[in-house]
Amino acid sequence: MFLYGVIAATLAGLGTTLGALPGIFFRNIPHKWLDAMLGLAAGVMLAATSFSLVAPGIEYGSEMFGAVPGVLVVCAGIALGAIALNLCDRFLPHHHFEMGHEGPASSLRKTWLFVIAITIHNFPEGMAVGVGFGTGDIGAGTALAIGIGIQNMPEGLAVMLPLLREGYSVGKALLIASLSGMVEAVGGAVGAGLAVISQPALPWALAFAAGAMLFVISDEIIPETHHNKEHARLATFALVLGFIIMMALDNLLG
Repeated sequence: MFLYGVIAATLAGLGTTLGALPGIFFRNIPHKWLDAMLGLAAGVMLAATSFSLVAPGIEYGSEMFGAVPGVLVVCAGIALGAIALNLCDRFLPHHHFEMGHEGPASSLRKTWLFVIAITIHNFPEGMAVGVGFGTGDIGAGTALAIGIGIQNMPEGLAVMLPLLREGYSVGKALLIASLSGMVEAVGGAVGAGLAVISQPALPWALAFAAGAMLFVISDEIIPETHHNKEHARLATFALVLGFIIMMALDNLLG
């Protein structure tokens, strides 16, 4: 299951590259459609968190520790995941094109600060896929990998276009977008490793990934999509659509 988890996380990360490719040919995509696509990504992540991470985490936790302790383990794991991402967000210097610089001051070039921001964002997604396969449920893990791959596509375009506007060459912008997705392979290895090495760690790992994903959704993706108030309602409906898509995938393939 470890190898499957790493491969699936890597393939999901390639969704970022696929999503970035249209940016080579279409550089003037209206901002409202980018917000809508990111809203779709947020919806997919939200449903994946709910149905592919939290729900099985409670199920495994209850089987291992009992009903009440199992729920408490998942609650604690979600909190730890959110806290860990908050610490990364506060103490690692990084840059968002819409929200600007976050974290401590740094002399690093904006490119590297942007890469750090993407790493903070994508690592928990890869971890989620790895843990999903670590449960041994190939159907559920596949659904999660497909969902993460789908939501990576608009993110790839959202990475590619601002880099091109900043003056980066097509090759360099595509490389950065691709590398941002490959971070998920590392997250997949960590998640699958935790799940395979220690079964009691499984509900903790599922919940931790869920908390990290919830933090990213609320702290980064939704604020990005609502930065322009004129596009906020479109992004909201796109989020609902993304939630529906991932919910269907989870139930049809899981």
